Amino acid sequence: MSEAAALMDRMYRRQRHIYDASRKFYLLGRDELIARVNARAGDCVLEIGCGTGRNLIKLARRYPQARLCGLDVSSAMLDTAKAAILRRGLQPQIQLAQGDAAAFDAKALFGRAQFDRIVISYALSMIPPWREALACALDALAPGGSLHIVDFGDCAELPAPFKAALHSWLAAFDVTPRADLSAALEDIALARGARVSIGRRLRGYAVIAAVERPAAN
Repeated sequence: MSEAAALMDRMYRRQRHIYDASRKFYLLGRDELIARVNARAGDCVLEIGCGTGRNLIKLARRYPQARLCGLDVSSAMLDTAKAAILRRGLQPQIQLAQGDAAAFDAKALFGRAQFDRIVISYALSMIPPWREALACALDALAPGGSLHIVDFGDCAELPAPFKAALHSWLAAFDVTPRADLSAALEDIALARGARVSIGRRLRGYAVIAAVERPAAN
């Protein structure tokens, strides 16, 4: 087991049982992100950092004709996701695998090297080599596909005491908002000839972004 996997398992071995109930109050923008994915029939959608499977289940319900894959470094979280998917009878539509977001072999894990849609929801703020994870995601994106991201923003327009308290509280869970996420995303997308759109929500509390890879000629 990698150091990252061991850390996540230690952190979420117990938290995973209340994760979805507690996080719904502050992981804002996830359902907007799911709506923006706009998967078509036959598309394959990968979620990087799928956690408990919450987003995968919502994606499966919204896009029943799409195939879904979920990647997470934590075996404990994947156990919770598997159980949740099984309870809802969605296992024929959703495939899970354990892997490092910053260095994964999609072909070996899922039987395919590229995906039509990729989703990263509040995971980059938990991945130390988050720029590498972004690069891996874009490299796994099929021509004409899109990468969709939501995560904590810089909170620039929010009161300083709120921002300080939020960052202090998040740090207790090894969560670090990436203040330069937008700039890094633009640089990485530009290097691959992709088009990026970035929006802010709730006065900078969250960033929601999409990267579109050009279709093949």
